Amino acid sequence: MRYINTLREGETIRNVYLCKGKRSAETRNGKPYDNLILQDKTGTLDGKVWDPNSQGIAEYEEMDFIEVYGEVTSYNGNLQMNIRQIRKAEESEYAPADYMPVSEKSVDGMYEMLLSYVRQIENPYLKKAVEYYFVDDPEFIKRFQAHSAAKSVHHGFSGGLLEHTLSVVKMCEYFVNAYTIFNKDLLYAAALFHDIGKTKELSPFPENDYTDDGQLLGHIVIGVEMADEAIRSVEGFPPKLASELKHCIIAHHGELEYGSPKKPALAEALALNHADCADARFQTLKEVFKDKNSKDWLGYNRLFESNLRKTSIS
Repeated sequence: MRYINTLREGETIRNVYLCKGKRSAETRNGKPYDNLILQDKTGTLDGKVWDPNSQGIAEYEEMDFIEVYGEVTSYNGNLQMNIRQIRKAEESEYAPADYMPVSEKSVDGMYEMLLSYVRQIENPYLKKAVEYYFVDDPEFIKRFQAHSAAKSVHHGFSGGLLEHTLSVVKMCEYFVNAYTIFNKDLLYAAALFHDIGKTKELSPFPENDYTDDGQLLGHIVIGVEMADEAIRSVEGFPPKLASELKHCIIAHHGELEYGSPKKPALAEALALNHADCADARFQTLKEVFKDKNSKDWLGYNRLFESNLRKTSIS
């Protein structure tokens, strides 16, 4: 098995990868070719099939495991593969676990730490609402632990949603200890709930793609609906507190243009927005720098609106 993160320009490779994406296109001269996204647990690689009708290209579909043969090249500073041969792989030729990107951290360890924050919530209504999913719903727990936090960009791997949520809660813990303006219980509950909608917005691995509800509603609306279900399960839950919790979820992207129906109006909502944004951006930066050993500038990055490079001292 040659993992994608070990490939180097100039190599000729024959290996099995997951065909994560397949799109037909045409060159400027009108010649058809296929764009592929190859995936294993270490990342993705663009593949080009310049002659899709050749005898070496067998029938295959998106989400098939395929054996590819081709050369690793570089285009605009990124590796890609010019593929000469493709065939659909037999089940005995691959282990599915090799093709799912996974968190580098212990899922069990992260979830136990997340539960430690659940136990710190003192308000009985918020505590029961959080426990509705994170303690009492084994199906949700299993899905949450294995889910990604995004299709791409940041935490786009199995366990990514858990890793991201735990990081956000930890940042909120710092805010609570540093400033006296926050309601700890509300902030912790909101941090735990803020991205639960992603368990329904995105399909499980290996697809990890947007569901119909993900396309039509998005994780913020789905998350508010899921939070409301938990709230309604708690007898006597105060209506004002319910609105405050849902507001934090609704506003956690911070800006209308980033998908939040409302901008933060509570201190807890603002803290959650900053924690969510900070973790997403630093994880994105980590993934941009991953396997980039050069100290050279990496080029303009649209998310950060800046040309980036690693620090000279490492």
